[in-house]
Formats: sequence, structure tokens, C-alpha cells
Amino acid sequence: MKHRWALLAVPLLALPLTTITAAGAAPAVPACRVPADVLDLGTWKETLPIGPAGHPTEITQPQLAAYAKSPYFTTTPACDGVVFRAPVDGTTTSGSGYPRSELRQMTGDGTKTASWSTTSGTHTMVLDEAVTHLPADKPDVVVGQIHDADDDVTVFRLEGTDLYLTKGDDSHYRLVTRGYELGTRFRVSFTAHDGKVSAYYNDTLVATIAVKSSGDYFKAGTYTQANCGNSAPCSADNYGETVVYGLTVSG
Repeated sequence: MKHRWALLAVPLLALPLTTITAAGAAPAVPACRVPADVLDLGTWKETLPIGPAGHPTEITQPQLAAYAKSPYFTTTPACDGVVFRAPVDGTTTSGSGYPRSELRQMTGDGTKTASWSTTSGTHTMVLDEAVTHLPADKPDVVVGQIHDADDDVTVFRLEGTDLYLTKGDDSHYRLVTRGYELGTRFRVSFTAHDGKVSAYYNDTLVATIAVKSSGDYFKAGTYTQANCGNSAPCSADNYGETVVYGLTVSG
């Protein structure tokens, strides 16, 4: 007991930033600091729902490798996922009325925008994620998408408790699952090749969409489909949120 009292008497400021362990035990691994400690973000940039109107903040490499912005882009307490939050009063891009905390696919060292075609090569994105919060009144979020040079090609979109796969302007092209409970972890993926996109939910094929598009790229995170004009209160406490536990891209 004397040894325990002596340890507790040491001022906390003098201790290293690791978990206090029993005598002789190996020191705990330091907690993750930034999202790049959890996900490989080497070929992504992040768009945040903050900044001047029409010009949301974008974080590219190499800054992204050491960047976090709570509560919009941060890690889970367990360091097993990355939190993406976009409130209804967040800054939007000039081409959209909705806010986002979302990754955009890049190439090379992460400083150039990705741009590929559904008719050339094979391009795949796999997302392991959970939706953890929805905005009021219009409880809709997009959690992963393929975008081309002009518009979204196909997205996974949660509306309340129903998860949909979209096709162009058809926001209810295919019902993926009903009765979704917030916090439930799931996997979605897209594979684009030979002029088509195959979409999967929990490794089961949902649909194959014939589409010939160019200037394509993947996006992942939270794209809240609500704003102050259709969801109240108009505040940072009203938001969409997704936790991404795994994110891989190939092609």
C-alpha cells in the first residue's frame, strides 16, 4: 500500500501522456491524435462545414495527415473510427444547399484530384461505417458516393430508418434496408468497371447500374441533406453524423 500511495502522490502534470499502469506492466499505447491515425487518408482531402458562405474549409495533404477539427472531423474515444459531423447551419459549397463533412478522393501524394471513368479500369471503394445522428424534420444523410464531373452518379442515402441506393436524380432507386437503428455498423461498397457500377450492402449485391461517366471520384463521410430552411433548430446542435471505421479504395 505504501507504494500505491507514493504513486498517487505524484502530480499528474509530471506523468507522461499514457495510461497509468501497474508496476512492471508495459506502458499503454498513446491514444490516436487525428483521423489519419485511424484511416489511411493519403489520397483524400476533407471538406468541412465551416468557413465563409459558399467557401467551406478544405484540408489537403500534407496538412490532412496531422489535422483534426472537433466535432466535425475527429476520432472516436476508442480510436477505432473517424467521426464526420455536418450541422444544418454549416457552410455549404456554392453548388449545394447542404453542408458536409466529407472526404474527396485524390491521387498521387494527395494533392491532385482523382478523375477516372466507369468505362476504363476497375475502381472500388469499401466503407465500414455507422450513422450515429440525423437532423430533425428532414433526417437524411448521404454516407458514400460516386460523383462525376458534373453530378452524383450514385450514392448510399439514409432517410430516417430506410437506406437507399440512388441512381442519378432517382433518390429512391433501390431500397437497401428498412428499420435501420442509429449506431448500427454496416459495410457498403461500389465497384465501377466496363460502363457499370455494382453496389453492395454487407457484401451482398444491391444493384448494378449501367452508366458511362467520366471525371469520376469517390466521396465518403457525412453529407447532411438538410439545412436551416427545412430543419429546426438552425444550430450546431442539429446535425448529421457518421462514424467511419474502415475506408479502402483501389483502382
